[in-house]
Amino acid sequence: MAFHIISSHLNGLFVIKPDIYQDERGFFMESFHSEKFAALGFPSEFLQDNHSRSAKGVVRGLHFQWDPPQGKLMRVTRGAAYCVAVDIRKGSPSFGQWYGLELSDENKLMIWGGAGYARGFCSLVDETEVQYKCTDNYNAKGESGILWNDPSVAIAWPIENCLLSQKDSQAQTLSEWFKTPESEHFKYSP
Repeated sequence: MAFHIISSHLNGLFVIKPDIYQDERGFFMESFHSEKFAALGFPSEFLQDNHSRSAKGVVRGLHFQWDPPQGKLMRVTRGAAYCVAVDIRKGSPSFGQWYGLELSDENKLMIWGGAGYARGFCSLVDETEVQYKCTDNYNAKGESGILWNDPSVAIAWPIENCLLSQKDSQAQTLSEWFKTPESEHFKYSP
């Protein structure tokens, strides 16, 4: 079994497709294998797994953590979600740009991005489940977010009306984040 990088975006964001074996009984796939991920140049150690379930129209994000910095491997195990990453690394040629892709239980695609990306998703159907592996543990004092509909980023979300948490509805803009001392934690290095 193998993992295939099918595309790369924003100087370090990768879409990955695993080998899938399917027959009349169902399917089998590896969702992670430390040696195979290391061979692709990705982290081989994740310290935290997260799992969320969302109703249709829920937007979660755009979240990131700088202390300690977190990379995330995201996939959808039930339903479908439009997953988005925004490059927030100072000096990056793609700073402020975003990439979005539908992940679903049917296409079984995954997105990997290291620290320096604000991530979020919109649930496209009821009871969508998103799972993501994180390279470090959650720290509430070292995390923040970018406003999901920041006009300077201009994400083309596939919905007009969404359900947001209070925290996400009051998130800062990218330009506000860029002015904080914490933003110095994410500097682009080729």
